Amino acid sequence: MKIGELSHRTGVSQRLLRYYEQQGLLTSERAPSGYRYYSEEAVTIVAQIRNLLAAGLNTETIRTVLPCARGELPVLEPCPDLLATLRTQLEAIDDRLACLQQTRTALSNYLTATQR
Repeated sequence: MKIGELSHRTGVSQRLLRYYEQQGLLTSERAPSGYRYYSEEAVTIVAQIRNLLAAGLNTETIRTVLPCARGELPVLEPCPDLLATLRTQLEAIDDRLACLQQTRTALSNYLTATQR
């Protein structure tokens, strides 16, 4: 299928699909005319990418996790380094949450102090 059809079927813009391809997340075949052609599997891969992005993973991490993905949700099957990669990402999110909590506490203290 051409990029326009993939875009229509997935709800993802053509520009974003090209970005996914640049990032090594999605592949296409080029026709002599220069058009990109995607396999039927690309619909599932795009859904996997979108769901992994929604889980907070960046495209670099998704590139390493995607070979372990099965189905649109996706379900992740054990692959080398998968658990370490996911644990690292979870720790990074926990660190950001702790930082945000400290920032929230500081702002709340300023708000309380200015309302006196």
